This record gives sequence, C-alpha cells and structure tokens, in this order.
Amino acid sequence: MKLVVFYNGEFGKRVVGNLINYSGFCISCGEACNLCRNVRPGYAANIVSLVEMPDPATLGDFIDDVEPLLPKEIPAADIAMVINVHPDILFGLLPKLKDAGVKGIVGGSESPRDLPLGQRKQLEEKAAEIGLEAAFAKPFCALRPDPAKPNISAFLKEAGIGEPVIDVTLQKSREGKEHILAANVVRTAPCGSTWFVAKRLLGLEPDQPDIRERISEAHHAYPCTGSMERDTELGDTVLHKGGYIIRDAVEDAFKRAKHQEV
Repeated sequence: MKLVVFYNGEFGKRVVGNLINYSGFCISCGEACNLCRNVRPGYAANIVSLVEMPDPATLGDFIDDVEPLLPKEIPAADIAMVINVHPDILFGLLPKLKDAGVKGIVGGSESPRDLPLGQRKQLEEKAAEIGLEAAFAKPFCALRPDPAKPNISAFLKEAGIGEPVIDVTLQKSREGKEHILAANVVRTAPCGSTWFVAKRLLGLEPDQPDIRERISEAHHAYPCTGSMERDTELGDTVLHKGGYIIRDAVEDAFKRAKHQEV
C-alpha cells in the first residue's frame, strides 16, 4: 500500500526511520549489533512522499485560516500517516486527502498536548462523514487493526507497525526451567523499540522474578519516545503506558510460546 507521511519533529523522523529500516537507524546495541532487523524488509518503496509540517507549538491553540498551511498537492496514496501535526491543520487536511484518493489516515499521540481524546474522536467522526477511515491512538503503539477499518488494518499488517506482537520460542535451560531461545517481532511499535526489547529477552526465563523489570529496562533503554508528563486521560504518563503495552505483548507471547527440544 502507498503511504504519504505528514510529520514534524524527532518522533516523526524516528517512525519514518523504522519504516524504511535503513542501516543506521537503530544503534541501541552499539558494537553488539547482530543486524536483527535485517529479516524485516524496508517500506521505503511504498512511501510516496514525506511532508514536513509546521511545528504545532509555534501556531497557537487555534488557527483562523489553515489554507496557507496545507500542502498544495497531495500525491496519490492509500494511507496518510500524521505525526505531531496541529489539529486544525488535520481537520483542513481531511477533504484534501479524500480528493487525492487516500483511503485512511492514522496517527498517534506521544504527549498529553498532542491530539487529546476529544480531538481524536472528532477527527475520526469527521473522516467517517466523508468516507475516510481514521484511527488515532495514545500512545502510537496502542494502535491495533480494526476489522471495521479494512484499509488501515491492511496497512498495519503490511508495514508491520502498531501495537507490538512478538513470537517467542522456549527451550529447556535447567531442571524444570526454560529460557527464551528466540524472540521474533511480528508487529513493532511505530518507533521501532520492539526489536530492541525482543533482543534483550534472549536467554531470560519467562518465570524469573525480575522478568517485568527486565522488559521495562529494555523499553526505557531504547529509549521510549513517550512523554514523562502525567496525562489525565491515561491517569499516568504516556511513557509508562507504552511500557505496559510492551510488557503485555511479551507476557502474551509467553502464553503462545513454542517449545523446542534441546
């Protein structure tokens, strides 16, 4: 599926870097890198345009006339991804995306001020009125496929991003215990952190007392791009919410784990 990305800031660059999977994208492991991401093909050939948008922090809460801030032309694409774009610009962008043949728009919030719940719902409702699928999540790694939105679901599957999914293989390590022999990323958080977490799982035992702490350490060490500011919608910080999401993904992987004989 063809993708157009409208973004501002470092998080947008990180998501794009994860999508295209260029050789220098992930440097978290340093000299210990074993090129674990090489099993994942890059999505660069499917990205038709990267459009850098104005920093929302410089535009104020309300924009009287968004037309001068909208792109003059939007290339033909199936999905539009929006990252850190002013909400007034997003509302103005929707009909232009529809006219360009875009079938769905996706985005995520990484801070309390970036697309709060009310605005996300309004955007999804406005998009639905003009026949455009829309899905927004806080944080971005909470975005999961929805059968009611087939175009977005197909994109998330093809690009391999959204709510993390990991498959693990366990092997007997000592009497009555198993260790993690392999951890394969099926779907990664948009920032790419799932790959690093999966690698740090290798050799651990699923039932060891500090397993949750080890998952959290890996998530923080990548590091997660979520805000540490408390979010009233979540009742916690966005970063912590991202941590709970990857922890749940790993624990779900343990429940589905394959077992390999020594």
